[in-house]
Amino acid sequence: MSTPSRRPTRARGTRRPAPAGPDARGTELELEVGPVAHGGHCVARHEGRVVFVRHALPGERVVARVTEGAEGASFWRADAVRVLAADPDRVEPPCPVAGPGLCGGCDFQHATPARQRTLKAAVVAEQFRRLAGLDVDVTVEEAPLPGPGADGAGLRWRTRTQFAVDAEGRTGLRAHRSHQVVPLQDCPISTEAVVGSGVLGARFGNVGTVEVAAGSDGAAPLVVVEPLPGTHAHVPKLPDASVAVRTLEGLHRVSGRTWVGERVTVRVGEQKREHAFRVGGAGFWQVHPAAPRLLGEAVLAALAPQPGEHALDLYSGVGLFTALLADAVGADGTVLAVEGEGRAVRDARRSLHEHPQVELWEGDVEEALTDDELAGRRTDLVVLDPPRSGAGRAVVDGIAALAPRAVAYVACDPAALARDAKFLAGHGFRLDGLRAFDLFPMTHHVECVARFVR
Repeated sequence: MSTPSRRPTRARGTRRPAPAGPDARGTELELEVGPVAHGGHCVARHEGRVVFVRHALPGERVVARVTEGAEGASFWRADAVRVLAADPDRVEPPCPVAGPGLCGGCDFQHATPARQRTLKAAVVAEQFRRLAGLDVDVTVEEAPLPGPGADGAGLRWRTRTQFAVDAEGRTGLRAHRSHQVVPLQDCPISTEAVVGSGVLGARFGNVGTVEVAAGSDGAAPLVVVEPLPGTHAHVPKLPDASVAVRTLEGLHRVSGRTWVGERVTVRVGEQKREHAFRVGGAGFWQVHPAAPRLLGEAVLAALAPQPGEHALDLYSGVGLFTALLADAVGADGTVLAVEGEGRAVRDARRSLHEHPQVELWEGDVEEALTDDELAGRRTDLVVLDPPRSGAGRAVVDGIAALAPRAVAYVACDPAALARDAKFLAGHGFRLDGLRAFDLFPMTHHVECVARFVR
């Protein structure tokens, strides 16, 4: 194996505003920790100033070290470095780098899995109350791992992990709100297949990120290497993985295949429906093994699609919800799927070719909703699975104009969901059900499925 070349220094494109007074970083404060907030931290106050504290739990008394803030700033960020009065649900983090100043990949490793879910439920409820004016009773459901040995510990669930590469060519994850890479030999929330790909401990050259995706079909994981701009990547031999390098023209195959196979079994009543999907490159697919089944069943329960109905699947990806809707509406119904990523649409076409009632549109969702052809169609049901930023007012306006009887909104950010819920309310849609799933244990992230009806 040749020695990888060092990465060139990368210019940072974001200019930070000048601090409003002397820098307070490194200052230690004794704080009474308040409620959890969206973003993986809790809220405390010091001399009238808000302090967002990571690695703490509500009700604890801690010594926190300021990580961001100036004397005149309205708020500071800090890490709890010593716990003076601990919450009963505090535990020792299972990962040695899940602590102050170290890896920023996990937020809640210092709490039991059950307490993590109550924290996330509180955040979802608070976002709906603050942004949508709704009081919502939220329970975050556990997402058990399939197969034997699933003990609810919240580890070994992540089937897709993007690692950063440092100047020495080592792979790892970045520290919280930092460009610093923390090198890793293991990532306890990533699956054995992801870790077994060999990227941790390997040395890369002229590489910015390395993404590993392990499909549920049992094949070797796929490693997608992203070279630094204007450079030629050095990729070490990874005998236990397929390898591809991302170029301007697409993916360049080094070994194996450039896609991942996924299989999903969903129970609808007494029936089981099985589907296989092809996900090109490191394209979007839910990272928790239980997610496709749980979300698929939740969407079907929310919409209760009937034979002969007409459905619209927005941000459809490779077609998970499209396939399930096609089964439900049958040969006399239709499903129109809209997705902006070309490769995902091509993958969906391969996976859904046996469903003649499915039509695939490649393009921007907002633009599709203004299409005269779509406006002239009957639309009974809508599935909405937007990116983290949410759908936004224009997309909500377009959906409302179609007057569906029900909308199932799949959201990975409760703030965006609550904001869009308010937009939907402005068109006469009410929230008629909400489920939340712990599909990202140890982190602050949570997945929701909301049902809206006219």
